[in-house]
Amino acid sequence: MTAVLPSPHHTDSSALAAYDAEHIWHPYAPMPAAIPAHPVHAARGVYLTLADGRRVIDGMSSWWAACHGHGHPRLRDAAHQQIDTMSHVMFGGLTHQPAADLTRKLLHLLNDELDVVFYSDSGSVSVEVAIKMALQYQHALGRPEKNRILTWRGGYHGDTQAPMSVCDPDGGMHSLWKGTLTPQQFAPAPPPRGSGPLTRNTYLAHFESCIDEHTAAIIVEPVVQGAGGMNFHDHELLVGLRDIADRHGLLLIADEIATGFGRTGDLFATAAAGITPDIICVGKALTGGFMSLAATVTKRTIAETISGGAGGGLMHGPTFMANPLACAVASANLDIVAEGAWREDVPRIESGLLAGLTHLGGSPAVSQVRVLGAIGVVELHRPVDMALATEICLNHGVWLRPFGTLVYTMPPYIATDQHVAEICQAIEAIVHGEEQRREGAQ
Repeated sequence: MTAVLPSPHHTDSSALAAYDAEHIWHPYAPMPAAIPAHPVHAARGVYLTLADGRRVIDGMSSWWAACHGHGHPRLRDAAHQQIDTMSHVMFGGLTHQPAADLTRKLLHLLNDELDVVFYSDSGSVSVEVAIKMALQYQHALGRPEKNRILTWRGGYHGDTQAPMSVCDPDGGMHSLWKGTLTPQQFAPAPPPRGSGPLTRNTYLAHFESCIDEHTAAIIVEPVVQGAGGMNFHDHELLVGLRDIADRHGLLLIADEIATGFGRTGDLFATAAAGITPDIICVGKALTGGFMSLAATVTKRTIAETISGGAGGGLMHGPTFMANPLACAVASANLDIVAEGAWREDVPRIESGLLAGLTHLGGSPAVSQVRVLGAIGVVELHRPVDMALATEICLNHGVWLRPFGTLVYTMPPYIATDQHVAEICQAIEAIVHGEEQRREGAQ
């Protein structure tokens, strides 16, 4: 007997939300979620259209990925053209033009010393691959005892096994797994952006003291630590880490999944610091947020060393590696990035965020305000009331997704000054709501 699946049918937004709550598990949430998800009907430009008819500004660029907004016509055209030819083919023993085109463009945007690309289907997996590269590289050199990764606290690198192990083990989102994950090596969190040379040099000396005979590589998020706390640090620290890695024979891994493609005001944070990592991870904005794709890029000498070792090659192979459809969209996206409109848009957004958020530092509910590039962060003294914050920002026509003590925004680069102002007004309203909650608790 042939199974008959339920037919798609239109429901009102409340029915959809109810079905979602009963059957669909959302990220970093219990089941069912404590706060119902808001159904989205469409997304275009900077706006999300909710199923109940409200249109709200996507102040998150949908987790920092939709850097040029939603439904960019050139990305849609690339997807339509590619899907009519070939949506997917295995990458084992086969290749295709979209992968070659994307690789050529990606390497052109990166430093010339980086010339080998390994594709995967998510940012977390790209970090998984980077860590595996570093460990397999040391093994191929006859140094199997070098099997640990050194990083600094306050970091976040993804939710799969190896990336979880290099997230902050105590204050991060994966502290539950302490004792289960591979124990890595942790230095203190980096000093904040704007620290003086003495502070930076003292920190780097302490960081270097954490290296031992088991250290294989260093991994950090350059300039901006993302979901681990949205903290910013100085470019000079990256220069110091490059020097430390060179002197100790370690690989330097840069996780630019969040910072790449202009988000901080520079194309890549490592390049702005004047250094080249041995391995760099990119994702999120790689396809302009159109679909999932990530890449781990390294130097030919590292690839050749790994390939000459016991494994005979990198022992990894995602099923959807270099998916042609995703590669075609990413290739079109890198054309937009290369044209460079973001070089004017990001500083403009930064100015708007500074103008709209800086004064919130005087609120009794606020610990600190930080702005860099198209990133604005308001850190509160205590965890935000998610239900209250969500209701407030939606009432102001903005979608934000605070976490912990952080209310933050990463607007699409196409956001106008008015859009940025409205985002800031929504954040200010959340802060006022927290002030009232704080007063009520006293």
